[in-house]
Amino acid sequence: MENLVSHRHGLSSEHGLQFTKISIQKAGLGTPHVNLFEAPGKMSSQRNNYDVTNSIDVTDPANVRAEVVRIFHDLYPKAPTTVIDRSFRDFEALYRGKFPGFYACDTAYHDIQHVLDVTLAMARLMDGYERAETGGQPFDAPLFSIGVITALFHDSGYVRTLDDTEHRNGAEMTLTHVSRGAIFLQKYLPQIGLGEMADVAAALIHFTGFEKPVAQIKVPSLRHKLLGSLLGSADIIAQMSDRCYLEKCRDRLYPEFVAGGIARKRNPDGGESVLFDSGEDLVMKTPQFYAGAARRLAEDLGGCHNYTEHHFGGQDPYLMEVNLNVQCAQAIKSEQDASALQRIPPKTLTTTDA
Repeated sequence: MENLVSHRHGLSSEHGLQFTKISIQKAGLGTPHVNLFEAPGKMSSQRNNYDVTNSIDVTDPANVRAEVVRIFHDLYPKAPTTVIDRSFRDFEALYRGKFPGFYACDTAYHDIQHVLDVTLAMARLMDGYERAETGGQPFDAPLFSIGVITALFHDSGYVRTLDDTEHRNGAEMTLTHVSRGAIFLQKYLPQIGLGEMADVAAALIHFTGFEKPVAQIKVPSLRHKLLGSLLGSADIIAQMSDRCYLEKCRDRLYPEFVAGGIARKRNPDGGESVLFDSGEDLVMKTPQFYAGAARRLAEDLGGCHNYTEHHFGGQDPYLMEVNLNVQCAQAIKSEQDASALQRIPPKTLTTTDA
């Protein structure tokens, strides 16, 4: 633990980080230890705006779209990518403040990087399922496309409409953002010729949130339930594997929790309990959060996160990075010192006159 924290000290740049040999336990998921070695050509040049493989810029919609389309064409060589291309353009317009009727995204944690990271993870999970030969019914090109679209717009409920006079920041809608995103999809899909899938997509988005228990989300078939479980899994593993995850929790997620009323809870007697009293406190409670997330991944979402191994040929870089973050948070909690968190996450928000 101590070595893991010490490797973070002094690293305030947006790039380099070196790891020595670290033993990582895939906590709570029943998988064996793996070793992560220092790799000068890879880990030492890991970039804060790139995915877990350090190969895809997840702040750039065009870069992520190209990789998603590559995965799509490997699976469905003759299928058109028209709706995927359109959805990426519209997603970028929405988050940049160029989509009719909406301000730009103003939530620093739930930003364009987070969504693109989730979308890339979702494409990889769907690819892994298709290649796993489980004996289950395969997806097809249209269903894969719906998976991509729901990933791209799974947090659209954080984006404020131009006629919103009640909220000053999208984070204030944290408790209802999933339902708001479902409404967005119900209106959006008919615009791109997928009106028949609007209600399904609106249901799938709930696999990423807690407004409805997973068991109560109604979808037409087991394939759709699988698709939703993959989406919920992508949302968890993508954000928790971000190499700036702990910095983002401290500096970005905690303020969103305060704005959204998540940092405190109302007690039955009318009093309040403080759940997170600072950004550092949120970081120190990350291992506790991950214990719940691991149960959700393994039980509610059916272990679908494991399909990344089939995409990567046996490796799971997402859970490797998740566990590095969790172990670092454990060390920070033990030492009661978060000064090691010095990485600088990319700034992605578009300035508007909102």
